[in-house]
Amino acid sequence: MSDRPCGGDAAVRLELHVAGRIEDYALIGDMQTAALVCRDGTVDWLCLPRFDSHAVFAGLLGTEEHGFWRLGPAYPADAEPPRASRRTYRGDSLILESEWDTPRGTVRVTDFMPPRDGAPQLIRIVEGVSGRVPMRSALRMRFSYGRVVPWVHKHDGRTVAVAGPDSVWFDTEAETYGKDLTTFADFTVAPGERIAFTISWEPSHRTPPALPEPEQSLEATEEFWHEWVEHCTYHGPYREAVIRSLITLKALTYAPTGGIVAAPTTSLPEDIGGVRNWDYRYTWLRDAAITLSSLLRTGYREEARAWREWLLRAVAGDPENLQIMYGIAGERELGEAELDWLPGYEGSAPVRVGNGAAHQLQLDVYGEVTEALHLAHMTGLARNDYASLLQLKLIRYLEDHWQDPDEGIWEVRGPRRHFVHSKVMAWVAVDRTIKLIESGDADGPLERWRELRDDIHRDVCEKGYDPERNTFTQSYGSQELDASLLLIPQVGFLPPDDKRVIGTIEAIQRELSTSDGFILRYPTESGDENVDGLPGDEGAFLACSFWMADDLAMIGRVDEARKLFEKLLALRNDLGLLAEEWDPRLQRQVGNFPQAFSHVPLIDTALRLTASGAYGG
Repeated sequence: MSDRPCGGDAAVRLELHVAGRIEDYALIGDMQTAALVCRDGTVDWLCLPRFDSHAVFAGLLGTEEHGFWRLGPAYPADAEPPRASRRTYRGDSLILESEWDTPRGTVRVTDFMPPRDGAPQLIRIVEGVSGRVPMRSALRMRFSYGRVVPWVHKHDGRTVAVAGPDSVWFDTEAETYGKDLTTFADFTVAPGERIAFTISWEPSHRTPPALPEPEQSLEATEEFWHEWVEHCTYHGPYREAVIRSLITLKALTYAPTGGIVAAPTTSLPEDIGGVRNWDYRYTWLRDAAITLSSLLRTGYREEARAWREWLLRAVAGDPENLQIMYGIAGERELGEAELDWLPGYEGSAPVRVGNGAAHQLQLDVYGEVTEALHLAHMTGLARNDYASLLQLKLIRYLEDHWQDPDEGIWEVRGPRRHFVHSKVMAWVAVDRTIKLIESGDADGPLERWRELRDDIHRDVCEKGYDPERNTFTQSYGSQELDASLLLIPQVGFLPPDDKRVIGTIEAIQRELSTSDGFILRYPTESGDENVDGLPGDEGAFLACSFWMADDLAMIGRVDEARKLFEKLLALRNDLGLLAEEWDPRLQRQVGNFPQAFSHVPLIDTALRLTASGAYGG
């Protein structure tokens, strides 16, 4: 872990804010938005009131001037803010407990966001454990991603920050004061003493939110997570990792609609200092579909049902023009813009909001969505006639378009190509719909679509396979490999023991592995914009590394699969969280955090290894 500070105290330190390593952060949330809390007690990221709203604390992507909230032991002006001596989630919950051992005693801070029943709240409770510990809260709210300094004033004894349509209310029993456009509280906590701090968001034209009840909210939040985790049906050897991943996926679900964000952050770089910085606070059909699969396989039918309903609303009226992503309430327009006043995480600019890839053509999403609907049907989720109708409409679209080039699973910003993975997933869409018709739950041109399924399969095997190297390739006519080819046996396109599958797995191991055995998505060469339309490199893609472990288990190399899986588990931070990628040069997590597309395959691989008995115990 880094020894660098994770925030700052503006009253005593006015230099540039220094964000922590990505893995230095904890996630807390209320299933509508989320905050990232660093090891020194600094909240560096929080969007209110939704995941995709403007950030109130954007210090993660900028400096102290762009908003933060630090709560921890007081420290001298010439020292760095102390990092927590230890931290953990309280049991199987999203309640964070951080403890500091100081020369004057030990203190605990409990951070959480109660599942929302009214105004969104972030609650922080300070508790004395031993001795008498001087503490400080430093709260600097900045609206519109750090660009707007709010009007901070008192209202009926409460502190409120107002800017345009937004207001954030700050409540505490501690005495507060303002300095350097920051709200401070200096106090000392003794054993058994508890002092709470709460911020609540409310539209600025509305009446003030109700006064918080921190202790009651803490009890209710703990009860919520305890009851939710009890529904998990997985009881294998990797239960701790699976439960933490499931909690993270639940935290990334927007409760009012069932939409699932890929991550709660934007512009955390895939290449430190580079331009591969994207906004992930939206619902990718691909990510959400595979998340649904993991939820169904671990007992969470209600979340799966809610996502299916979100999908049907999002694509209603225009299923043929399926977007690869939508807003969390089903919004279609996600225009991309750059925030030039933010310098970016560790200088990784530009900082982007919105995502211009929303209108790309990615044929694989038809397969992922159809596979998810098929699994929901097979596992007994209550029938929805429109879901079956949607499947049929998607296949009719694919009949005319499966031979088109597209941007592929990785959203390349270069020319469209005939990506092998896209064709394979088009085959999946047709195959699963044929199975739906064969079951008697839908009507369609069965023989015609069986011929279509055979045509796609033949096309891929003839044009996407290199017989000299015995491997499938990234796209038709290409010599490059692509880790998405690892999904070929997992979706049933070819059996695991097919020599072409084994050859592809071995080729990817040879050509796309990092020195520590993790898997790159595809080859990138620094400065070469012809590979994916972007300059720079990126780290090992964690989902691809889990896919490799799956494939190794499927072809009988179960010990090797288990070892790779456990190496991947070791990359999680101390709280069990994963970003999108691992930088093998810097030995650190990179990309948006925490990442659904990393935690879902973790769950899937754990299930596969448990079923195979490959866990070594």
